[in-house]
Amino acid sequence: MPGTTAAMDPRPDHGEHSYVGRGRLTDKKTIVTGGDSGIGRAVALAFAREGADVLISYLSEEEDARETQRLVEQAGRQAVLVPGDISDPAHARVVVDRAVEAFGRVDVLVNNAAHQASFQKIEDIADEEWQLTFATNIHAMFYLSKAAVPHMREGSSIINTTSINADQPNEQLLAYATTKGAIHNFTAGLGQMLAERGIRVNAVAPGPVWTPLIPSTMPPEKVKSFGENTPIGRAAQPAELAPAYVMLASDEASYILAATVAVTGGRPFL
Repeated sequence: MPGTTAAMDPRPDHGEHSYVGRGRLTDKKTIVTGGDSGIGRAVALAFAREGADVLISYLSEEEDARETQRLVEQAGRQAVLVPGDISDPAHARVVVDRAVEAFGRVDVLVNNAAHQASFQKIEDIADEEWQLTFATNIHAMFYLSKAAVPHMREGSSIINTTSINADQPNEQLLAYATTKGAIHNFTAGLGQMLAERGIRVNAVAPGPVWTPLIPSTMPPEKVKSFGENTPIGRAAQPAELAPAYVMLASDEASYILAATVAVTGGRPFL
């Protein structure tokens, strides 16, 4: 865990050859956590092609992060890499400080980084594993949002990544699914809290998505059938998630706040 893109077969599609920008995020200054691979890379690439500069926060996956940086810069935008553990509140503040130092402000914060692991029985989940999952998946969102808001202006946006697991929890992902439910409520509550400042807070709830977390954290038999439980019959590619984040980050979404956009391949999300 958390896996690398190079080890995946087949390689995921982040929109490298398909995503076409239309200037929807021109000159926006953005932060994407977990931006080295998977959904985060697809979002960083799409943001850059839409005209945004991107700070890419990641844990330690240097090779993946460098590739995301290359894609952002290839689109003609500035890319800043900041490795480290966002579950540490001091480092979360460093991420925001680096963005302000590089860009002057923060227009969009994408809280996307996550930790997950599979367990058959509750007795198998170590206390440390439970704490790590909450620290990475939900506590970090609080730290980052709290640090970013003072540097945001009216029209800015926070976008959190929740999951179909917030509504339909997978019992083998107990800790992960529980944090995703918390993110759903965090989004709705913070959205209302920040509305009067003109800062929109929303979430995207992915269904199954082919990212490095899947083969690195799930049993092989689950990986083989991953995504087949959707009406569409397959897992999403990261590129198929990026448009939802672009829409929520854009000024076109000015009346959307405290909402969760489900991108689940047809699985209902209530």
